[in-house]
Amino acid sequence: MRFVVFALVLFGAAATAARAQDAIPDLKGTWSGKGKSIVFGTNPHHPGSQSTADPPRVRDIEATYIVDGQDGRVAWGRSASAAANTMEPFAWAMASDNKTIVGADIDGYFHITLVSPDRMEKCYTQNSATPSRSIVAACYMMDRVKR
Repeated sequence: MRFVVFALVLFGAAATAARAQDAIPDLKGTWSGKGKSIVFGTNPHHPGSQSTADPPRVRDIEATYIVDGQDGRVAWGRSASAAANTMEPFAWAMASDNKTIVGADIDGYFHITLVSPDRMEKCYTQNSATPSRSIVAACYMMDRVKR
């Protein structure tokens, strides 16, 4: 009898863990982070007079992402940096592992890994000809701003 009770408890715990693992994380809210970017050329978030022919610059970046909406595994919002309040729209899509996110904005691409419910590692790349020529790559941690 003890074995049957133990087996039922173990089965219930496994089923609960499986259901929790399948839950799609809620991304809505404001995310903020600081990091380093490698930059060729200029853009609103990395101003200057450099061209893509000049040596690259390593720059500090402080960014904010506001996730306005989410429908299952897709989310959308707008972003800005300390250098430019562009409120640029973005779109993200979450993989079935509930941790990997890919996405795009007007001129670049995201690869994001959810580390915890309120922390992500955001990697961003850009190879843009408009409105100005620039190449950018950055990865850094972002935290959800507590409400």
